[in-house]
This record gives sequence, C-alpha cells and structure tokens, in this order.
Amino acid sequence: MRGAWAGSLTAVAALLGVVAAAPPPAPPQWTAQAAAGRPYVYLEGTAGSVLQDTLSVSNPGARPLTVRLGGQGAPLAFAAKTVTVPARTRADVPFAVTVTADTALGDHRGSVTAAAGGREVRVPVHLRVSGPSLAALTVEEVRLDGSGTVHYTLVNRGSTVLAPRVSLRADGAFGTVLDRPARPLGLTLRPGERLTRTEAWSDPPALDSVTIRVRATAPGAPAAEAGAERVFVSGGALAAGAGVLIAAAAAAAAAALAARGRRARAVSEQPGLPVEQAQLVDVTAGADR
Repeated sequence: MRGAWAGSLTAVAALLGVVAAAPPPAPPQWTAQAAAGRPYVYLEGTAGSVLQDTLSVSNPGARPLTVRLGGQGAPLAFAAKTVTVPARTRADVPFAVTVTADTALGDHRGSVTAAAGGREVRVPVHLRVSGPSLAALTVEEVRLDGSGTVHYTLVNRGSTVLAPRVSLRADGAFGTVLDRPARPLGLTLRPGERLTRTEAWSDPPALDSVTIRVRATAPGAPAAEAGAERVFVSGGALAAGAGVLIAAAAAAAAAALAARGRRARAVSEQPGLPVEQAQLVDVTAGADR
C-alpha cells in the first residue's frame, strides 16, 4: 500500500514539474481589419473623386501599441502615419483614397498596411472606378532626324486603357520611300499616359525631300496621325551631282566648239571670198541668230 502511494505521489510530482516548465501562454496579438469586421475594403467612385473608409486596429495587450499605417497599390492617405492604441482598446482610423483624373475605368487592387512590433498586417482594398468610357489616342511631336530615326509620342487622351498599333509611311519627290504596315507595340497606355518612342529607318534616301507620317490606332479609338518633313542631302550625293553638272557643262562646251568649227569651214569653202571675210561673215551671222 505504501508503495502504491509513493508511486502516485511520484507521478503527481512529475506532472506538476511538466506544468511548471511549460511557457506561459502568449498574449493575444493586435489586429487590423476593415471597419465592422469586413474582410476587405471596397470603394467605388468616378475618376477625380476622393473616397473614404476606416481601418480598425485592436490592442488586447496590457501596454499601449504604436502602429505605423500606410498603403500599397493605391493613392491612399491617412490623417497621420502612426497611431497609438491604448491597452485593451480599439482605434478606428479613417483614411482616404484619391481617384486621380487619369485613373482607368474598371477594377483596381491595393492594400492598407499596419505594422508594429516587427509584424505587418495587410487589409485588401478593392477599388472600382466608374464613369463614361472614352477611347482617344493622339500622335504628337513627330520628328525625323538626319540618320533616318523617327521620333514620336503617343498620348492616351481618353478614360480607358489602350493597346496601340502604329504604321509609318514616308513619301519623297519621286514616290513612296517607306511603307511600314501597322503592327502592335506590345504595350498599353493608361488614361493620361504619354509614351515617347523611336523607330529606326535603315536606308533613308541620300538626296530627297521626305514627308513622314505616323499613324496610330487602338480598339475603340479613332485613328490618329501626325507627320513631319525633312530634306536628306548626303556628301556622296552632292559629289555625284556636282560631277554630273561638270560633265554636262563640258559636253555642252565641246558641242558648241564643234558646231562653230563646222560653220567656219562651211563659210570658208564659198568661192570668191577670202578666209578673213568668211570668218567675219560667220561671226556676224552667229550674232544675228
């Protein structure tokens, strides 16, 4: 009997030792969520508006908690970058999302962030931008430099995201010298966004006056076009042109001398006239003509 009691006491002591060695339970962690316990923030408005909501931060601990606030993926702003939440208290912190005038229509994603004690909590933000749909694209600042590189800027003037296609055409004094069909650029333009691009032209003319036209299209948007002019004159073309002019002038001078010689011989062969008089008659006749 005594042995049984001794064994029971030993077991109880061992159990008490395990309980004493166990770490104390961790204090409850602070939380952050959309007001009223929502799993995410949902906002809807038109471009140019300012939308507001509230983030609830709860501190169940025994000490005040200072939380850093911020946002990602959306133009979001709090009244203050930090908030101190007293012990066992919940703080409701308002914030605003500014929907800029160039924000595209449709759904956008972002998040509200709260960080404290080496821990960060993110609350999803679902933003829907509504309003009339307008697709508008312009081509601006077209320029053709001396190497043949075409410079131009595409601007999204509407309220929808655009996927532009661009074609190039250049006409010279004697016809078309470049005809590059429309092709997708593999990019998108958000409302209000500007994109400056360059396109190489590997074999521009050596001597010509060229008008370049840049044409841009996008689904739902009217076609846009703009152009520029440039005169191409290379050193080789100038040298070749000068050589042609010199050769033509020399040929004309030789032809004139030959014709004068023929006229002089024809007159000198007339009977009864001395050579000196024949030459005089020839010169006079030439002046009359």
